[in-house]
Amino acid sequence: MEPLLSSIRSVKDRTTKSSDRPAILITGASGGIGRAVSQAFGKIGWYVGVHYYRNKPAAEVTLDRVLEGGGIGDSYHADIREAESVRRMIDKFSGCTSGPLALVCNAGIGQSDLLVRHSDEIWDNVIATNLTGTFHCLRAMAPFLLARGGGSIIVIGSHTGFHGATGQSAYATSKAGLIGLVRSAALEWGPQNIRLNLVLPGWQKTDLTEGFFPEGQGWLDHALHRPASLDEVVDTIVHVAQLKDVSGQVWNCDSRHL
Repeated sequence: MEPLLSSIRSVKDRTTKSSDRPAILITGASGGIGRAVSQAFGKIGWYVGVHYYRNKPAAEVTLDRVLEGGGIGDSYHADIREAESVRRMIDKFSGCTSGPLALVCNAGIGQSDLLVRHSDEIWDNVIATNLTGTFHCLRAMAPFLLARGGGSIIVIGSHTGFHGATGQSAYATSKAGLIGLVRSAALEWGPQNIRLNLVLPGWQKTDLTEGFFPEGQGWLDHALHRPASLDEVVDTIVHVAQLKDVSGQVWNCDSRHL
């Protein structure tokens, strides 16, 4: 009987509406930065939407950790490269609460080929996921934020988008595009109290950086000669998401110059 009761409680935790509590949808929340951000918002009482594309088991782990930390939420599936898939996800998410809504655009993929070796498929997939996918999320979310008097959007960018990197032309291009997208949307939507900011998390050990993560003396371009702490990055994202009077800004979380 006890396992059954536990299962029922879990379902109730996931599906209980939160009246007017704030809610945040985090794309790419199945691991790495997305998982840590999901847990942080759950701990401060927000409803957390855990987005995933292919890795549902990993998304369920993220959701379980949100619930274990006392938060509530649910998982949401979408292929962010497809506008209709994103629209359906955000339509569903928007019904989770009547309170304020927010979005963290964290989903992304990388590549490691020199420009002359790029296939069209690699280029198209990276741009479609990192840049066009973020565009789909922003466009689909905007009407719901407008209807509730505004809200906050955090886009996860990269230092590479400002400076480029050998073997990462598609990735760097997609992240550079996010700078213009965030700043343009901030100007267009600012009068409606929609705030957009770009956060650069620096090097973090995730699936995306596997095989590329600097080791040893690999931090000489950092003034502090060390990478950014994931805890500080997460704290920055949570803080920026709640700022009422800041938009169109770039928040660099490590000690490199932009």
